[in-house]
Amino acid sequence: MATIKTDDVFSIASFDPSKFTESFREFAEKGAQQSKDAYAKLKTAGEEAGKTLEATVQTAQAGSVEIGLKAIDILRINSENSLSHFEALLGVKSPAEFFELQTSFIRKQAELTVEQAKSIQETTKQVAEKLAKPSKDAAEKAMASFKVG
Repeated sequence: MATIKTDDVFSIASFDPSKFTESFREFAEKGAQQSKDAYAKLKTAGEEAGKTLEATVQTAQAGSVEIGLKAIDILRINSENSLSHFEALLGVKSPAEFFELQTSFIRKQAELTVEQAKSIQETTKQVAEKLAKPSKDAAEKAMASFKVG
C-alpha cells in the first residue's frame, strides 16, 4: 500500500511569503484601479445628469412661455370675437335676427374652439417632445456606456 506524503502539501516550508505579498499587492492595485475607473464613470454620469437637468429646466421654462403665449392669444381672439358679437347684438331689430346672429356666433365659436384646442395640443406635444429629448438622449448614452463591447 502506498503512503501519501501530506507534509509536502500542508508544510509551512512550501509557503512563500514573497509570492503571497506580490499577489496581494497585484490584487490591491487592480482593485484600486477598478475603483478609480468606477469613480470616473460615476463622476461623468453625475456631470451629465446635471447638464441634462439644466437643459430640461430651460426647455420647460421656454415651453411654458410658449404655451402661455398661445393661451393669451386664444383669450385675446375669443374676447375680441365676444365683444364684436355683443356690438352686433346691440343693433338687432327682431327676434329672428337675434337668433340668427346668436346661432352663427355659437357655430363659429365652436369651430374656433376646436381649432384652438388642436393648436394648444400640438404646441403641448412639441414642448413635451423637446422636454423629453435631453433625458432620452442621456438615458441612451448611459445605457450605451454600460453595454459590454
